[in-house]
Amino acid sequence: MAPQLYLHNSLTKQKELFQPANPTHVTMYVCGPTVYNYAHIGNARPAVVFDVLSRLLRQLYPKLTYARNFTDVDDKINAAALFKGVEISQITSKFITAYHEDMASLGVMPPDLEPCVTAHIDDIIDMTLKLIALGHAYEANGHVLFHVPSFADYGKLSGRNRKEMIAGARVEVAPFKRDPADFVLWKPSTLEMPGWDSPWGRGRPGWHIECTAMIGKLLGNSIDLHGGGQDLIFPHHENEIAQGTCAHAGEQYCRYWVHNGFITVNGQKMSKSLGNVLLVRDLLKKYDGEVMRFAMLTTHYRHALDWTEPLLHQAKLSVQRFYRAMAAVDNVNEQPADQDWLQWMDKFCNDLNTPELIAMMHGWATEALGQATELRRGQLKLLFKQAGNLLGILLQNPLQVLQEQLNNTYHKAHISDEVKEKIEALIEARQQARVEGNYTQADDIRSELSQMNVLLKDQPHITSWEIAK
Repeated sequence: MAPQLYLHNSLTKQKELFQPANPTHVTMYVCGPTVYNYAHIGNARPAVVFDVLSRLLRQLYPKLTYARNFTDVDDKINAAALFKGVEISQITSKFITAYHEDMASLGVMPPDLEPCVTAHIDDIIDMTLKLIALGHAYEANGHVLFHVPSFADYGKLSGRNRKEMIAGARVEVAPFKRDPADFVLWKPSTLEMPGWDSPWGRGRPGWHIECTAMIGKLLGNSIDLHGGGQDLIFPHHENEIAQGTCAHAGEQYCRYWVHNGFITVNGQKMSKSLGNVLLVRDLLKKYDGEVMRFAMLTTHYRHALDWTEPLLHQAKLSVQRFYRAMAAVDNVNEQPADQDWLQWMDKFCNDLNTPELIAMMHGWATEALGQATELRRGQLKLLFKQAGNLLGILLQNPLQVLQEQLNNTYHKAHISDEVKEKIEALIEARQQARVEGNYTQADDIRSELSQMNVLLKDQPHITSWEIAK
C-alpha cells in the first residue's frame, strides 16, 4: 500500500491528508522570482523545496502539472531598464537565463510550465473585467482596484485583523480608494514606463492579479496546491485567494497552501542594509551545488534555516560520507528492501520530514561502510538510489566522485608530523577494531577521521588516506 501524503496547510493551520481534486492529475503552482537581479539563497530555498515536493508527487500520482512563474514586469525591473536605457525584456531575459543556470546547479528540475507575466496581459485584463462585472472591483482615477470588503473571508490565510492587514500591506490610502485595504489590479503607466492598452488606458498590472490570472489560464479555476515563501502569505497570497475565489463564483481557489520558512545568515535576517545578501552564483564558486542543496534539506522546510559556514562544512562531510557508502556497495546487485523503504517513505510523506530522512540515510551509510551481508549491501545500494532520486542528491557515479575527491586533495606534506602520527594511529586502531569484529568502534574512529577531513580508501590488507580540500 502506497504511503499517504500529509502536508501542513497554511490556510487551516494544521497538517492534513493531501487529497487532490483529481487523483490522476495533481496541479501545483509556485510563485517564482522577480527577475531584476541574480537569484539569492532565499530565492533558491523554495525552488529546492518544491522541486523535492514535485518529485514526491510524481512518484505518488500518475500525473503532475507543476507551474512556476517569472514576474517580468515590476517597478524594480522598470527602474533597471530605465537606468540602462533598454527594454525591460533585455533585463528580464538575462536574469531568467541566469536563474535557470543557478537552479540547475542546485539540481532543481525545470517545472512543466514557466509562464511570464508579459505573455499573459490579455488574461489579466480579462480577469480584471470579470471582477468589475461581478462587483468585486472598480475603476478610479485610471486605476482598477479590488474592493476587499466584497470578500467576507479576506484575512483567513494570514489570520490578521483588519488594522494589521492595512498596516502590513503598506497600502497607500489614496483618496480614490473606497476602502483603505483595497489593492491595485491595474495601474496607469507613464510614457517612460512599459505599458499595454486596456479599457482603462495604457497601463500595467498590479502584482497580485498576475498569478491568479496565469493560474486560471494554465491550470484552471481551482488548483490542488499553491506554494511559495512564508513572506508571500500576506499580502500576495491573501489577495490571490480573494481574486481567484471572487472571479469564479466562490469556487475554492486552492485546496492546500504550503510555505517554506525564511533563510537567515549567521543568525541575521538577509538584507541589503546588512550587506549579507548571498547570491547563488557567488556561493557556487566556493561550494558544490549538491552540497548547498543538501544543506537546505537538513532543516525542515517550514522552519527557519540559518546559513552558516559550519552548516556547509557538515553538509560537505555528509555528502562525501554518503558517496563513500555508495561506493562500498557499488559492486553488488540491487535488492529490494521493502520494509526499510516504506519506513523512509512514511517519514517523507509526513510533511516532507527531510531531517529524519537524512538521519535514516546516515544509518544506511554506517551499515554500508561496515560488514553488511551481500544481501544487505544490495538492499542498501537500492535504498540510496531510491532516496537520492526523490531528494535530488547522490545522483553521480560514486566511484567517479571519490576519484575526483582524491585527485583534488592536498599533499600529506602539508600536515605536521604530529597530525600524521595521530591519523595513522587512528587508522591502525580502526583496523584492529575491524579484525576483532568491533564495528561500532571502527565506525566511530572513521567518523573521527572524517571530522579531521581525512578520506580513507580501504583496499585488501591496507587503508590509504588523503586530506580533502
